[in-house]
Amino acid sequence: MFMKIEIPIWPYVYGTPSGSGAIRTVPEDFIVTENLAFEPSGDGEHAFLQIQKTGENTEYVARQLAKFANVRQRDIGFAGMKDRHAVTTQWFSVWLPGKSDPDWKALETDNIKVLNNIRHARKLKRGVLSGNTFNITIRDWQGDQAKTVEQLEAIKANGIANYYGSQRFGYQGQNIEKALAMFRGNKTGREQRSLYLSAVRSYLFNQVLAVRVNDKTWDQALAGDTYMFDGSQGCFKSQLPDAAILKRIQEKAIHPSGVLWGKGDFDVSADALTIEQAVIESYEELAQGLVAFGLEKARRSLRVNVANLEWQFNSATALQLTFTLPAGSYATALLREICEC
Repeated sequence: MFMKIEIPIWPYVYGTPSGSGAIRTVPEDFIVTENLAFEPSGDGEHAFLQIQKTGENTEYVARQLAKFANVRQRDIGFAGMKDRHAVTTQWFSVWLPGKSDPDWKALETDNIKVLNNIRHARKLKRGVLSGNTFNITIRDWQGDQAKTVEQLEAIKANGIANYYGSQRFGYQGQNIEKALAMFRGNKTGREQRSLYLSAVRSYLFNQVLAVRVNDKTWDQALAGDTYMFDGSQGCFKSQLPDAAILKRIQEKAIHPSGVLWGKGDFDVSADALTIEQAVIESYEELAQGLVAFGLEKARRSLRVNVANLEWQFNSATALQLTFTLPAGSYATALLREICEC
């Protein structure tokens, strides 16, 4: 019998949301600025463009760049996908070997602005970000203002559970359903295949994280955990947490991690292994599908620090938030803790 997947409301860290409201009522209510992990050198074959886009998705801008510069689509690089229903600032690269820059200002439209351009030696690769800075306005807000502030103060002090956002799974979890159909033999294009496989891995990770949120161990050391360094993909294993590990966990310098499922051996043991095995065995078809498609196991931090978190109530019904998250973490993972948006 085929399994049926539903996207649950994963457990909250800081109690139920203390308010409700609307986000993205206009693009200017959701402003995202990408922070590169390096400084372009100023010299090289790749033109780096910092572009502000409004109401456009990243791939559309990449196509427009390729057409404008008369280059192949694969000669365009970008570090991350950015929301369409937002005002987002991100970097693109255009490979122009032996060519001078065109007049980039001629690329501009009402929705696309070129803020900066500089040369660099290498193409911009996916994931080469230090993080993203968000400026979000929640409109039509109503709720318990004192409790909201209390929750925000706790988030600022302790971080958030590093859930993948609901947008990862498609409308009503359709990306998971389509992945199951693909695992059962449906033909799928390469681009969609990648999307569906990522959705499945994200779903399994969220299920592991949900168990640890319920157990109140999402930010605590368990026997057999693999830990990730804050702001890094580097990790190390430990059979039993010693005093040094407990101190570094408390200081939020390291975080327990959860599995991104795929081929390879489990890299946790003891109590951490028990949790991860139970989740994987509960979703055997999803787990086997990922292995069949050749994905390698990886790790993701269960906890993420929220940098520079500030908030203000601009009126009785408008809450504004600014904060920075590392690459790969979702603003909606923060919003869900305080607001039903």
